[in-house]
Amino acid sequence: MNPRALLTGLACLCATLTSAAKQPDIVFLLIDDLGYADCGFNGGMQIKTPNIDRLAKSGAIIENHYVQPVCSPTRATLMTGRYPTRTGVYTIVSPGAPWGLPLAERTLADALRSAGYRTAITGKWHLGEFEKAYQPNARGFDHQYGHFFGMLDYFTHERMNKLDWYRQGEPLKEEGYTTHLMTAEACKVIATTDAAKPLFLYVPFNGVHSPFQVPDPYLKPYGDLKGNRQKLAGMLAAVDEAVGKIEDALRKAGRLENTLIVFSSDNGGPPPGDNTPLRDFKGSIYEGGTRAAAFATWPGRIPAEQRLRQPMHMVDWYPTLIRLAGGSLEQKLPIDGLDVWPMLTKGAPSPHDAILSVSTQGPTRAAVRMGDWKLIVSGDADGEDDGASKTKKKGKAAAGKYDSVALYDLSADPSESKNLAAAQPERVRAMRARLAELLKDAVPSGVKK
Repeated sequence: MNPRALLTGLACLCATLTSAAKQPDIVFLLIDDLGYADCGFNGGMQIKTPNIDRLAKSGAIIENHYVQPVCSPTRATLMTGRYPTRTGVYTIVSPGAPWGLPLAERTLADALRSAGYRTAITGKWHLGEFEKAYQPNARGFDHQYGHFFGMLDYFTHERMNKLDWYRQGEPLKEEGYTTHLMTAEACKVIATTDAAKPLFLYVPFNGVHSPFQVPDPYLKPYGDLKGNRQKLAGMLAAVDEAVGKIEDALRKAGRLENTLIVFSSDNGGPPPGDNTPLRDFKGSIYEGGTRAAAFATWPGRIPAEQRLRQPMHMVDWYPTLIRLAGGSLEQKLPIDGLDVWPMLTKGAPSPHDAILSVSTQGPTRAAVRMGDWKLIVSGDADGEDDGASKTKKKGKAAAGKYDSVALYDLSADPSESKNLAAAQPERVRAMRARLAELLKDAVPSGVKK
């Protein structure tokens, strides 16, 4: 063989291997309080979400993507790959509260930065801020922009008359609608990141969380809707526009083809969000509180137009993303998440034999999903989770109410309307034993009294 041809062939092979091994950019879009069926890709008909739906269609829609019932615990599971029973983050971290995601926890941003990534958050943190050590810049993020808590005013950026808007941990006064500002910052991060450096961009929008506020032009297409439902529609339309702009920024920067985009809600939607066909709302460990609208897309790597029924949990993104990035999963603290990449790309089964859901009250109320079956065990059968769900529907049990033991076949009954515990005692026993295993080392809540 001609030596020059051989050298040329080897050079091409090396280039191909280098390209294949190139670390992907990772963009994680977390939507606050999004209803399971509010976007078109999950059956929504009222609100136009063309950019979100196009991205969802280009990859894998994850029909059974589990999260925690409220925001801080879900963010903790994403950042650590560990259930709330490990971190103690069962409930919302309040402003000024002397606690947050424990400092012993290694974060996803820590791991990806160690793997060579530029790491940035543009949006809502909600995992502690009372000391600098709990803030994003001390938890693995090179760049921080946005707010530390929820329910801030979208225009003044204040929460209870106190500014909650920061750049690099320093208070920032500026004008603008928060969704627009977060988007502009995300696009700037994309445009200014060295082309040779991989990027982890975490965009946790405060939309569509209350208060229900949006510039008037976004309301006009939804004149047939009323009250807060109309405002939510406009807010989600603004988020959809933002997603389109972030995608376009990736394209202009020449990064889109090597970018994994993950989209999820942080919990089920509260009213007036639409969780059809799931039972209940945010704050509940029924499906309407813990199953999120979600998808993942990466051109050429995740096959397009998939609807995956295999269940996974937010904890799974931690090991999956770190492994894709070529990072290390060696750490002192055990990881609950499992690598779901074969499930997303090859149709492999879920790597889980069981998935845990824990109430905001801690392990006294918890659920386990095994296959298509879900068991809920409540030590306070008459209680409600977090006061978030108090809506009663005619002919149905009051939202947020629990039997002491409930068993549901989610394949036949996604609305969790028929408790089969009495008819399936052996299954209940087996699932209770598995749930007990998952809860046996549960730590107390991190909340400081």
